[in-house]
Amino acid sequence: MKKIILILAITMGFTGFSFTLMENNQNKPWPVPDNFKKMKNPVASNAASIAEGKALWSTHCKSCHGAKGLGDGSKAAKLETDPGNFSKADFQAQSDGSLFYKIREGRDDMPNFKKKLPDADESWAMVNFIRTLK
Repeated sequence: MKKIILILAITMGFTGFSFTLMENNQNKPWPVPDNFKKMKNPVASNAASIAEGKALWSTHCKSCHGAKGLGDGSKAAKLETDPGNFSKADFQAQSDGSLFYKIREGRDDMPNFKKKLPDADESWAMVNFIRTLK
């Protein structure tokens, strides 16, 4: 009986530790260099750039972040990190340069898009589309 209790205690301890690691991984800050934070979007936010950003989003982002950026894409449950909710005010409060940096550089489950989107204007168009997800 003591062995069963010990095994249960150890199992529960490891389970709690795993959830702690997951929570810490999902909530860790994503630092952005100051030069990116201050960058201004050179691509005008108009119907054409938003449509381009939406098309790129559908191809590259929707499966994790969801159609409306709520973090509910078809692959979201399989990710180790939370894909975020882009409609929230704290997300939308980030500068355009910060969003551009995160798209281009990626981290953890989020791939970088430097090679998939070699034209920086495509990433900026995605930023314009992301701004519509409020």
